[in-house]
Amino acid sequence: MMMPVILFAFSGALCLVLLGFAFAGPSASRVQSRRLHALKGRYSGSRETVAQAQLRGILAQRDTKLDEYFTRFVPKPAALRKRLDMTGRDWTLGQYALACVGITVGVALLVHLKGPPLPLSILVGLFVGLGFPHKAVGFLIGRRVKLFTAKFPDAIELLVRGLRSGLPISETLTVVGQEVPGPVGVEFRAISDRIKIGRTMEASLQETADRLGTPEFQFFTITLAIQRETGGNLAETLSNLADVLRKRAQMKLKIKAMSSESKASALIVGSLPFIVFIMVWFVNADYMKGFFSDTRLMIAGMGGLFWMGIGAFIMAKMVSFEI
Repeated sequence: MMMPVILFAFSGALCLVLLGFAFAGPSASRVQSRRLHALKGRYSGSRETVAQAQLRGILAQRDTKLDEYFTRFVPKPAALRKRLDMTGRDWTLGQYALACVGITVGVALLVHLKGPPLPLSILVGLFVGLGFPHKAVGFLIGRRVKLFTAKFPDAIELLVRGLRSGLPISETLTVVGQEVPGPVGVEFRAISDRIKIGRTMEASLQETADRLGTPEFQFFTITLAIQRETGGNLAETLSNLADVLRKRAQMKLKIKAMSSESKASALIVGSLPFIVFIMVWFVNADYMKGFFSDTRLMIAGMGGLFWMGIGAFIMAKMVSFEI
């Protein structure tokens, strides 16, 4: 009888703490830092500083009250905001927080209705509510990066043709943003827009490289930076870079084909326990219901899942190759 009372008291105290944080006033140090940055951007004569101030103002206008509240509970809100931006969607921190809370509560209620105790239901809800959105964002980031990497050599070839026809590099970046579809066009349009409001080309390219996190675009950024410092035939250099990126993509496909057998074996071995569990459930459901009601079986099942996760992680690392 004491466990529900303790859980209820803990939940009430946690809600009060969260409400206190939510309705508390803004941090004085953050307000002072924000004002100093605004004054610096307003009265500084540097174009780069003014451009950064304008970008911060645009990003600040996108934030809602829910985003500001959620920022207080995240250790690194900038990193999470960066991950959401990498998906190419207009998702905010507040929307991500609502999705996590909704999935957590829904899963916890569904699991608790099946019979497990409340603490285990909450743990399962937290695991799914925090893990599923994180994995979904990672999946969208990976898919967008793959699309970008596949079209990026074509964009460099378009840059080469524009440079050989006599256009400056800034104009060719604008042309690529208008002509190339998909994530490549979106990123190059963003680079062109940042250059138009006063950012330098190096800073705009490096900001995109940091957000994408792909070595291909980092090669492109370093190539342009070196060429602007040392000079030389930029069209020829970019043409060689496009050829290197295409050969790099071919090497990745070869490695994927060579490791496909090992990946299939790991997938079969990892999924076999779950397949057997489902088959036994359909044959004799009463025999398997103990995993959802008996504490000893629940602990044994969680331990088995933990060690299976370690094994799957090791197998994934064994068949993962970096170029």
